[in-house]
Amino acid sequence: MADDKDVLRDVWFGRIPTCFTLNQDEVTEREAEPYYLLLPRVSYLTLVTDKVKKHFLKLMKTEDVEEMWFEYEGTPLKWHYPIGVLFDLHASNTVLPWTITVHFKNFPDLDLLHCPSNSVIEAHFMSSIKEADALKHKSQVINDMQKKDHKQLWMGLQNDKFDQFWAINRKLMEYSTEEGGFRYIPFRIYQTMSDRPFIQKQFRPVSPEGNAHTLSDLLKEMYPAAIPNEGEQKRYQVVIHGIEPLLETPLQWLSEHLSHPDNFLHICIIPVPSD
Repeated sequence: MADDKDVLRDVWFGRIPTCFTLNQDEVTEREAEPYYLLLPRVSYLTLVTDKVKKHFLKLMKTEDVEEMWFEYEGTPLKWHYPIGVLFDLHASNTVLPWTITVHFKNFPDLDLLHCPSNSVIEAHFMSSIKEADALKHKSQVINDMQKKDHKQLWMGLQNDKFDQFWAINRKLMEYSTEEGGFRYIPFRIYQTMSDRPFIQKQFRPVSPEGNAHTLSDLLKEMYPAAIPNEGEQKRYQVVIHGIEPLLETPLQWLSEHLSHPDNFLHICIIPVPSD
């Protein structure tokens, strides 16, 4: 794997300043002050919001509390998407801090998965890693690991330990030189303008002729509208971790360096904001 460790660190330590406010319909014993937090882009909302929960529960009676969930401008936020993906998809052109509304009742069962404990997040996270490795290495790398290695990946994410996580994750990013890359690139393309949650298909990092595929090649096949025709105004931003990478960037490099800890490259396609 190309050693661009600074990029891996920048991705891991990306933070979003966030202001959590309690939904005004919740019953509290006194006025609820907002709670501010720097959210890690690569983590999950339900994994990093214990402090938010404690802050608001101090003001509430037990009978008024059900499962906590989050919403931004009327959209329930899916906890099983990485935080950075939620922000890029729904709020990337808004003024910071990102204002999220906290709810303790009327859980939207049709929109969100329940998350009763951290073990649910761990199961989701590990199943994503296994799915990604099935695409990259026919599951050989993840299956060769011991249970403690799987646990180290999860603990690294849960405890925000970059070195602990990457000591194991680097094995999932390796490939032989003659292959020139992974078998397939694990990616998901999200857009707010669609009813389907995301686009995910098989796509190789290298063409049959041996040329490296780029982000542009992927988009041409999966979401051609994201690439403006000559002389046409740009209609969409293609965002990964809050930045717009050059469309000529090789997909293999992106997969190794800009994937989330779940080993997927999460790509958000959002309309260019109209001034």
